[in-house]
Amino acid sequence: MADSNKTEKPTSRRRQKARDKGQVARTRDLSGIGAVIAAIVLVGWQGSAMVEAWRGLLKSALEVSVGEVLTPGSSILFWTRWQVVRWIVPSLMGAWIVAAAASVAQGGFVFAPEAMAPNFEKFNPASRLQQMFSITSLSGLMKSLPPAVSIMYLAISSFRTHWSEIVQASNVPLGSVAHLAVSLMIEIGWKSLAVLLVLACIDYLVTWRKHESDLKMSQQEIREEMKETDGNPQVKGRIRRLQRQVRRRQMLKETEKATVVIVNPTHFAIAVQYLPNMRAPIVLAKGRDHLAQEIKDVARWHNIPIMENPPLAQALYRLVSVGQEIPAKLYTAVAEILAAVYRAQAQTRQNNRPQDNN
Repeated sequence: MADSNKTEKPTSRRRQKARDKGQVARTRDLSGIGAVIAAIVLVGWQGSAMVEAWRGLLKSALEVSVGEVLTPGSSILFWTRWQVVRWIVPSLMGAWIVAAAASVAQGGFVFAPEAMAPNFEKFNPASRLQQMFSITSLSGLMKSLPPAVSIMYLAISSFRTHWSEIVQASNVPLGSVAHLAVSLMIEIGWKSLAVLLVLACIDYLVTWRKHESDLKMSQQEIREEMKETDGNPQVKGRIRRLQRQVRRRQMLKETEKATVVIVNPTHFAIAVQYLPNMRAPIVLAKGRDHLAQEIKDVARWHNIPIMENPPLAQALYRLVSVGQEIPAKLYTAVAEILAAVYRAQAQTRQNNRPQDNN
């Protein structure tokens, strides 16, 4: 009985692991019935030609046997073997191809090295005896009863239908008796094959449903699989925190190279660098709240100008990533900031220049 906790659909990884072990929804009955039908169809398709060929071969064998003694090297025996290969092999090949196609159609092509590995437990007589008297063996026996009962019923029904002809068989020519026997065989055969085909399809549906039920997973199993494939969430969270800390330290280090830090007095801080050989200013670092305060502290420590421009600070924070150039639509606002910075720096240098002594 399936575990009541296993209510979730199987993941693709669970399905692949089952396929690697050779566990697919597949029934041998469907492949076997398909092979038998294919062989009968091929024999029936070439029936008249086959009958003529065997009739000619029998006639030749009788003629040869009158004039000479048959030996293992006689030509007639060679032609007999050739006729067997000629007419039997195509039917066998067709049956094998249909059986293989039916098997692939059920579960696809499966290469399962784990299933091919030797299992010496299968050769243990005790385990084999246990399997013979197990529930699985009993279920297999019960599974074979419906086809047997169905075929028996069809045979009895056909005999009842033709009972009057069977009773009068002794009063009719031998050809009519042979025709009746062949007709009965064909009727019982195709009806039996139809029943077996239906039962094989039903068996496949039952096998498929059981296979899907066995593959179902509990929520705990899904979480464990996610841990195996994606890693433990706690470990991943710690890695992300460490990565954020590394990026934060890197940005604060890059802030030391900034030309100016543009701030919204409380929440945002963006470190901008511009050198004469640059095509456009670039953002070295940006942050909000606590990180913005750290950027401003670095700027003060290294005497980098801090300019307040709330709209520009918010726009740079939203639109520009760290390491990217400032977009053209913000050139004017940034240029005004840089010009103000350069004027202030020039004024500072002029004020710090030694005065000439008169």
